[in-house]
Amino acid sequence: MNTRIDPSLHLLGQGPLINRERLWQSLMDLAQLGATAKGGVCRLALTDLDRQARDLFVRWCEEAGCTVSIDAIGNIFARRPGRNPALAPVMTGSHIDTQPTGGKFDGCYGVMAGLEVMRTLNDLDLATDAPLEVVVWTNEEGSRFPPCMMGSGVFAGKFGLQETLAKVDDQGLAVGAELQRIGYAGPRVPTGHAVGAYFEAHIEQGPVLEDQRTTIGVVQGCLGQKWFDLTLTGVEAHAGPTPMHLRKDALVGAAEVVAAVNRVAHAHQPHACGTVGCLTLHPGSRNVIPGQVHMTIDLRHLDPGHLDTMVSEVRAAIETSTVKHGLSYQLTPTADFPPLYFAEQCVDAVRQGARALGLSHMDIVSGAGHDAIFLAELGPAGMIFVPCEGGISHNEIENAAPQDLADGCDVLLRAMFQAANSGAR
Repeated sequence: MNTRIDPSLHLLGQGPLINRERLWQSLMDLAQLGATAKGGVCRLALTDLDRQARDLFVRWCEEAGCTVSIDAIGNIFARRPGRNPALAPVMTGSHIDTQPTGGKFDGCYGVMAGLEVMRTLNDLDLATDAPLEVVVWTNEEGSRFPPCMMGSGVFAGKFGLQETLAKVDDQGLAVGAELQRIGYAGPRVPTGHAVGAYFEAHIEQGPVLEDQRTTIGVVQGCLGQKWFDLTLTGVEAHAGPTPMHLRKDALVGAAEVVAAVNRVAHAHQPHACGTVGCLTLHPGSRNVIPGQVHMTIDLRHLDPGHLDTMVSEVRAAIETSTVKHGLSYQLTPTADFPPLYFAEQCVDAVRQGARALGLSHMDIVSGAGHDAIFLAELGPAGMIFVPCEGGISHNEIENAAPQDLADGCDVLLRAMFQAANSGAR
C-alpha cells in the first residue's frame, strides 16, 4: 500500500480551503427544485424537476470551466482537464434524484461537494496531473424506476443498457423515452471508461458519527446484503370457534420469524443488520385467523461468512416455526450484494485528509447501497461520511450542519488532489 503523502499536497496548505457559504448555497438552490412543504425535496428521476436540476448542474459546471458530456443512460460527466489527458480521471459524484419524501442532502451533497472541489481548485489556480470528473448518476434511488443505482450500474456493466432503457414506472413510461423527453439521452457510450480513482462524499444516513461526536467517517466498505420474499401459508378460520391448539395461524408463525431475524442480527455483531420491512396478511379481517402472510427479509453484514451463517440461521428458524404451527412456506431470494471493502489507498487518502485538517475521524462501514459500490469494480474507490442530524435520511426532515458538510468537502478536495497527482493511483 502506498501511504506516502504526495508532495503536491503542500500546495493546499494546512487549513480548510473550500468556500463553506458557496457549498451551502448550492445545496439550498438545488433544494428549491422539488421543495416540499415540510422542508424536504421530491425530485424523482427523469421528471421535469430532475431535468431542471440537471440543467442547473450543467450550467454551474460550465461556468466553472468544465467540459460536460452525457451518456446513453443519462449520466452527466463534468470534466476539469489535467496536465496529462492520457491519465484516467479521478472521479467523484453521487445523485440528485430523491425519494418521494426525500431530503436536501442525500446524494445531492456528494454532487455539490464535487462541484465545490472544482471551484476551489479554480480559485487557487491549481492544476492536477490527471483530469477530474464530477458525475451525476442517473436514478440512484430507484424510487420511480427499478433498479436502484441504475446509472452507475450501467456504467459498470452490471446492467445491460437496452434492458435498462426499457424499464417502466407505474404509469408505463419507459426510462429511454423519458430520457429523450427531458433531453438527457446522451451520445457518450456508457461503458468501458477507465477510472483512476473514485471518491464519494455522503451524509452517513445513520446515527453513529453524531453519537460519537465525530466529524468524518472513513468508510471501510459496504455491508453485503441478502434479501428474500417469504410467504407463510396456513388456514384461515373463524376466530371464535377454532381452538388455539388446532389453529394454523400464519401470522403467529410470521411473528416468530420476525423475532428470529432480530435475534440473529444481534448475535452477529458488529456490523450485522436484520430487518423485516414489509408484512401483509390475508384475509385481513379482525375475526378471521390469518391464513397467509407475505413478508420481506433483509440481512446485512460486512463479513461474507457471517452473512451466510445469518441466512442459514434464519432459514432454520423458518423451518422450525412452520413445522410447529402446521404451515407451509416459500422463500425466494430477491437481491444478493456481496460485502465490499474499499481500496486501501483511497481509504488512507481520506484518513490522511482528515488528519491534515485536524478533524475528528473514525473508521465506519456503510449499511446502505451507494454508486461507489459499482465504481469500486472499475478502479480504486472510497467514501467520506459526515454526520446527519439524528441519523435521519430518506425523510423530509433530513438535515446536516453546514460546517460538517464543509469539512467533508475539504477532505474530498485533499483526497482527490492526492489521487490526481499520483498519490493514490
